Amino acid sequence: MSAIFFAAQITLVTAQTKSEEKLNPIVQSFVNEANNNSQLEDMAYELLDEIGPRLVGTPEMLAANNYTADKLKSWGIDANLQQFGTWKGWQRGTTHVDLVYPRTKTLSATQLAWSPATKKAVEAEVVILPKVSSKAEFDKWLPSAKGKIILMAQYQKIGRSDEQIKEFATPELYDKLKAEKDQAKKDFADYIKNIGYDNTTLPEALEKAGAAGIAISNWTGIHSTNRIFGAKTKSIPMFDIELEDYGMLYRMAEKGAKPRIKVDTQSKVLPEAKSFNTIGIIKGSEKPNEYVILSAHLDSWDGAQGATDNGTGTLTMLETMRILKKYYPNPKRTIIVGLWGSEEQGLNGSRGFVADNPEIIKGVQAVFNQDNGTGRVVDISGQGFKDSYAYIGRWLDAAPKKVKDQIKTNFPGMPGGGGSDHASFVAAGVPGFSLSSFNWGYFGYTWHTTKDTYDKIIFDELKNNVILTATLAYMASEDPEFVSREKRVMPTDDKGAVVKWPEAKEPKRSSKDY
Repeated sequence: MSAIFFAAQITLVTAQTKSEEKLNPIVQSFVNEANNNSQLEDMAYELLDEIGPRLVGTPEMLAANNYTADKLKSWGIDANLQQFGTWKGWQRGTTHVDLVYPRTKTLSATQLAWSPATKKAVEAEVVILPKVSSKAEFDKWLPSAKGKIILMAQYQKIGRSDEQIKEFATPELYDKLKAEKDQAKKDFADYIKNIGYDNTTLPEALEKAGAAGIAISNWTGIHSTNRIFGAKTKSIPMFDIELEDYGMLYRMAEKGAKPRIKVDTQSKVLPEAKSFNTIGIIKGSEKPNEYVILSAHLDSWDGAQGATDNGTGTLTMLETMRILKKYYPNPKRTIIVGLWGSEEQGLNGSRGFVADNPEIIKGVQAVFNQDNGTGRVVDISGQGFKDSYAYIGRWLDAAPKKVKDQIKTNFPGMPGGGGSDHASFVAAGVPGFSLSSFNWGYFGYTWHTTKDTYDKIIFDELKNNVILTATLAYMASEDPEFVSREKRVMPTDDKGAVVKWPEAKEPKRSSKDY
């Protein structure tokens, strides 16, 4: 009994020690609110289930802009939509693809973004690309594509992930299958090169030749997970078929079974749409012309819901602004949240903000951007700013131990040249930092895929990131110093040339430039 009592005392003392971590009272209020009164799940339902994916140029993207602005206003935060361009208007409808010969089966398919609709269902024979080795041979075949639906993507002989093959195969079999897979990928790339086309010009050539439609299968290597990007056709449907059904069609066509499918893709071409960023502002009380910016892109591809790319970043920044307004309503510096549009087409929203707001850019203390999934933040780089170690270190020190102990830092690091919106600011010489998340299968499973849905969000991880982001914003606002923008001495590349700092780029203001 005494041993049990002693063990209980140790447990109690340990728990008390953990609970007695001395945090700044404001930071402690962030922790309490994030953990005990989170609004993340409700907002995720409203943004992801009710509004859905947020492709630039769609009514859903405008709905998301209005939703986020209204949310900010409901918390007493000034908010508005800032236009940075226009985009071709389009709205996704239903996709129905059915095998009708030699047997009947409904196929798992998704029309690509901006795909032309079928006025009525199209039924046609499915054929594969010809087994030729030159552009002359391919161009000679092209007229036979007329009236056919072309399977344009690489055939995947094995539809199992590398991880599963490695788990179950003998080492010898694993090496054999991996070598075969690598060779098949190389052979297909060589084939496309030899026939003189690429992923943009080949659909154009097939459409010009009179094809009835184009099917691809952009498999990620994860079970039943395909990526959905944009169509390259103007008048015929272009759609993605999941690996299993695509492979079946391919084998049927290759064996001479002359399979036929029926395609009904419904979508709407709409008038040119205005493209906006959602901007929220908590005015600074002492240094209103200096700024801390919370950054995430609001738009997404639309194969699923855009949950982890970048619903999670958007939710994190919204929740952070809610908590800051509640517990830090009079910041020293102005705090801005920027929820950017058209990131997926080249960081257009954040580049537009940088170009259109030079006075703000001149006074930015720091930018904190989050855009790679649902995981807890585990990496922060100094992005090439020479003194970033000092001020990022000061700000991180205020975060709870369980949050900051997860984070690996790299100073001064290298400037981000692209990939996400912090790069738009870094290119302009502004300290912009990516709050990089733990993987959670992001790049293979959810990034731009048909599986990027609400259920992939781990809300406890997002709460961690809200606490971190609120703490960094608070500390950056309170810092008595305006941080240095001095850049590191850039290293040399493999050829001995000095690596250049990324150049600021103009946004694409219109889909005509895309």
